Amino acid sequence: MLVAELSNPRQFRLADAPHIPDPAPGQIQVAVKAVGICGSDLHYFSDGGIGEARCVYPMVLGHEPTGVVRKTGAGVSGWSTGDRAVLEPALYCYHCEFCMTGHHNVCANLRFLSQPDEPGFFREFVNLPAHNLLPLPAHLSDQEGALAEPLAVVLHSMQFAAPRPGETAVVFGAGPIGLLTTAVLKLSGVTRLWSVEPVAHRRDLARVLGADAVIDPGAAEPAREILRDTANRGVDIAIDCAGKADSINQCIQAACHAGRVVVTGIPSDDYIRLALHILRRKELAFYSVRRSNHDSETALRLLAAHSKLFAPIFTHTRPLADIQPAFELCEQYADGVGKLTITF
Repeated sequence: MLVAELSNPRQFRLADAPHIPDPAPGQIQVAVKAVGICGSDLHYFSDGGIGEARCVYPMVLGHEPTGVVRKTGAGVSGWSTGDRAVLEPALYCYHCEFCMTGHHNVCANLRFLSQPDEPGFFREFVNLPAHNLLPLPAHLSDQEGALAEPLAVVLHSMQFAAPRPGETAVVFGAGPIGLLTTAVLKLSGVTRLWSVEPVAHRRDLARVLGADAVIDPGAAEPAREILRDTANRGVDIAIDCAGKADSINQCIQAACHAGRVVVTGIPSDDYIRLALHILRRKELAFYSVRRSNHDSETALRLLAAHSKLFAPIFTHTRPLADIQPAFELCEQYADGVGKLTITF
C-alpha cells in the first residue's frame, strides 16, 4: 500500500506500508480516490503542528477524502463493492458527556484521522466504521465530493454567524475555507459581502464565489475601509478564515455593535493579542469553530444542488506521487491555486 508520510518539516516521502488487513466487523475497506489539501494540513507541513498538537514524524495527513468500497466487514449492510463514498475523518466515542449532549466535535475521546498518531488519508486504502461513509451522488466527481468535509466546517460556522437576509458581512481570507464561507453567506441572503485577501488571484476567486467588494490588506486597512463603506456602522457578521497577522482584531473592529464575530481560521501563534475593550464595548458575540458537528450530510446535499456555484474553487489536481510539490505550491500561493486535490 502506497502512503505519503510527512517525515520531517516540509518534507514528504512515499513509502510502501504493510498490507492492510481485512475490515473488522462493522467496518468497510475503502480505496481512497481523492483528498483535498486543507489549511490545517499546511500548518502541520509548514509550522510543525497546530498549537499544542505537534507533529510526530512520520505522520500521514489528509482528512478531506472520497473513495470506493473494496470490501465490507461482517454485519455491514447497504454497501457493495464499487460504491462511491465521502469518507468522514472523525471517530467519536459517542458516550462521553459532550457526545451525549450533541457536541460530538469536541468529544473527550475524539480520534481525528490526520493528526499525530492517527494516520489520515494520503494512503491508498483505509478501514473505517460503516457509519463514517456517506453515499457520493453519481453526478458529483471524486474531487467535488472531497469538498464535503471543508464545506461541513463552513456550515458549522454558520450556526454561530446566523446570517439573515439583508445583513452585511466580511470574510477575512480567501483560501478554500474563506471562499466556501463567501459562497454560503451569499446563498444565505447576505446583501453586501466584503472579502479581505492579500493574494490577487484569490481576490478574483472571491468575486466569482459571491463577494461584492474585495480589499487588499496590503494596500488599505480593512476595518477602516469597511467602516467607511458602511457610514461607520460596520457589518453584522465578521468571519476570520485567515488566522493571519491581526485578522481577528480586524474582524472585531469591522463588526457593528451587537454583531457577530466568528473565528474559523487557525492562527500559527499559540497566543494572540485581543482587542478586548472594543469587543466588550460593542457587546459582540464572539465564537470559535471546532471542525463540524454532523454537518456532512447537509454539505453533500448543498454540493449536489449547487455544484456549478462551487466549481470555480477547483483549480489544481496532483497525483499522490507529486504530493511534495503540491504542498509547496499551496504554501507559496503559487500558480493561481485555489483548491488543490490529491488524486489516486
